[in-house]
Amino acid sequence: MSYPELLTPEEKLAAAKQRLGIPRIVVICGSTRFMAEMADADSELTWAGHIVVKPGCNMKTPHPLWADPADAEAGKARLDALHRAKIRLADEVLIVGNYIGDSTRAEIAYARELGRPVRFTHPDVDPEGAA
Repeated sequence: MSYPELLTPEEKLAAAKQRLGIPRIVVICGSTRFMAEMADADSELTWAGHIVVKPGCNMKTPHPLWADPADAEAGKARLDALHRAKIRLADEVLIVGNYIGDSTRAEIAYARELGRPVRFTHPDVDPEGAA
C-alpha cells in the first residue's frame, strides 16, 4: 500500500492561501534609508491587488522604543527574526533601493534559499548579478 506524500509546511501554507483566496503576498526588503521608496512601492503593489509587508520600524530615526542601547540591540534581533518570518510568508520579495547592505544581502540569500522569487527596483545591485 502506498501512502501519500506528506506536505511540507510551505506547501500547506501555499495550499491554504489558495483555498482562502488570499492575494499574492509581497515582502519589501532593503535599507531603511529607502523608507519613502518602500512606501511608494507599497502603494503601487497594494493598488495592483497584492498584500504587502515591509519593515515597520526605522531604527535610524530616533524613537523612545529604541533609545536605550540595550533595548535597541534586543529589538534589532527581534525585528530581524520578524522580517525573516515575513519572507517565509511571502510569495515574492521586492528589494527596494540602489544599495544593498549586509542585512539586505542576508535577506536576499534567505529568500532565494527558500525559493522565493526576488525582484529589484535597481537590478544592477543584485548580488548574483541576475536581473
